[in-house]
Amino acid sequence: MADEKYREHLMGRRHPECPERYDAVMGALDRPGLTGALRRIPARDATEDELLRCHTAAYLAAARRDVASGRPYLSTGDTDITPNSWEVAERAAGGVLNAVDAVCSGEAENAFCAVRPPGHHATASRGMGFCLLNNVALAARHAQKRHGVGRVLIVDWDVHHGNGTQEIFYEDGSVFFFSTHQWPLYPGTGRADETGEGAGEGATMNVPLPAGSGREEILGAVEQALIPAAEEFRPELVLISAGFDSRDGDLLGRFTLSDEDFADLTAAVMGIADRWAGGRVVSMLEGGYSLEGLGSAAAAHVGRMGGVRS
Repeated sequence: MADEKYREHLMGRRHPECPERYDAVMGALDRPGLTGALRRIPARDATEDELLRCHTAAYLAAARRDVASGRPYLSTGDTDITPNSWEVAERAAGGVLNAVDAVCSGEAENAFCAVRPPGHHATASRGMGFCLLNNVALAARHAQKRHGVGRVLIVDWDVHHGNGTQEIFYEDGSVFFFSTHQWPLYPGTGRADETGEGAGEGATMNVPLPAGSGREEILGAVEQALIPAAEEFRPELVLISAGFDSRDGDLLGRFTLSDEDFADLTAAVMGIADRWAGGRVVSMLEGGYSLEGLGSAAAAHVGRMGGVRS
């Protein structure tokens, strides 16, 4: 799932989360052996009711005002904006929901969403960390509300902790949130003892890791911690917050994953989906700020989703 409108956020501004990220991903996916295996899912704008499943009305109103007023960044946090940023964010969220529809209806086996701005730092009431709307959280709620999915697994391998996703589902046992992330690093959340509260106790699993961590630690956490947890949780849909800033050489992180490692992480997560969720996986782009590395890692990820090896 992709849309040229995703290029328009932050055009003309020097920023790590730049329009060229979209170009890098789409250019890397346009290669022999991969293009023919992909089908484009159209995007759309998310509706107000859909956004209210995860975000407060007060935040949505404030963010719209901030963008319309020409502010350089959101009043709620450290997210840069330009005059069309809200339109792009709504289109990104809606595109992700279309991808969920395609996978849950059986029109597609799985889907990758080349969206920007990213989403996993956005909380119910606050945009922050390059994020306006929490795409993966909205996807989970859409699957539950529109398609009757009961249990959703979210796997977040971005180098930064997905604090917004965690917060939204922290007291909700129907969504299992698993995150590997560099520690300490922005936004300072994601300790191992953050495991959920109330009905959500035990449905959050954080694996904070030091700078320099790579395949052994991250794939090891998936194999040794997530897979056993998934055996107990038995997800009906798997969502991936696919942050490629955990790749070696990224500008904002210090993990050391290779393209092959991302392919193997993808295979491991797809194995969970094959066992419990009928193979249903929807992945969406989060971070990744070295353009060459972002493109090659995304291609490895999408290639493995489509059964194509580099």
